[in-house]
Amino acid sequence: MSKETLTWDQTLRFRLLEIVLQWEGRLTTNHLRNAFNIGRQQASKDISRYINDFNPDGLEYDLKLKGYKPTANFKPQFSQGTVNEYLHLLHQDKAQTSTLSLMDLRYGHTEVLDVPSRHVDPAIVRGLVQAARNQLRVDVDYASLSSEETSGRNIVPHTLIYDGIRWHVRAYCEKKGDYLDFVMSRFRGVPDLLDASEHGREQDSKWNTQVELVIIPNPCLSPGQQAIIALDYAMQQGQLRFSQRIPLVHYALDRMQVSYDGQHEIRPQLNPLVLANRQQLIEQGCEFKLAL
Repeated sequence: MSKETLTWDQTLRFRLLEIVLQWEGRLTTNHLRNAFNIGRQQASKDISRYINDFNPDGLEYDLKLKGYKPTANFKPQFSQGTVNEYLHLLHQDKAQTSTLSLMDLRYGHTEVLDVPSRHVDPAIVRGLVQAARNQLRVDVDYASLSSEETSGRNIVPHTLIYDGIRWHVRAYCEKKGDYLDFVMSRFRGVPDLLDASEHGREQDSKWNTQVELVIIPNPCLSPGQQAIIALDYAMQQGQLRFSQRIPLVHYALDRMQVSYDGQHEIRPQLNPLVLANRQQLIEQGCEFKLAL
């Protein structure tokens, strides 16, 4: 069977199969059944067809895992092999979007901006995902931008975070004794899974606390310009209010290009939005700093 003879549904299933296999390191019929609402027999046929026709040396069944795992010879045939495919898939699943969004559909009168993404090793993602799902401690090397050094750390990851630009891992850091954000592309080597930890998502008080952000048009703009910005964001009474987890406040502001440090006064048109309740957020425990 060639790719040209596959139906659209089969191509979708093979793409999901590859993404799960590469980035989670374990593929079962349930992955296909749950995603596409098909029976176990059909899912088994899809996996067998994929192995026989497209990747005979790329995966093998592991009795311990009770599923298929990628071999050293695995090469994606229906996906790009980038971490963003897997992490966006998680994001889409959380948003309960259609399975059809797994396909990269392009139309003649639209264009999606694609820029180079940061490199993340599949082995690192597989280890972090497994640790997060089972609340395990992980021994891993991490390159810190602040210290300019790569050192070993024991962390307990609980959530993968996409801030619109890069991917992070929210985790308890035994070295710092606190929950921190780690840039995923700065992990080095293969994570060594250790024992279970008491420091999970439920114990991350900041993660479990929602705060309200109040965004307003830059007051340094003219009244007419402020009115345009307010309409852009459908502001009510000149304000945009929304809630966010404390550790994600900084990323939300950066993604929206909201000024919170006085920069809006220097070049107003480059900073059309301003955070109006910064002091209140600080008092509630928000910190305006980048990931380590």
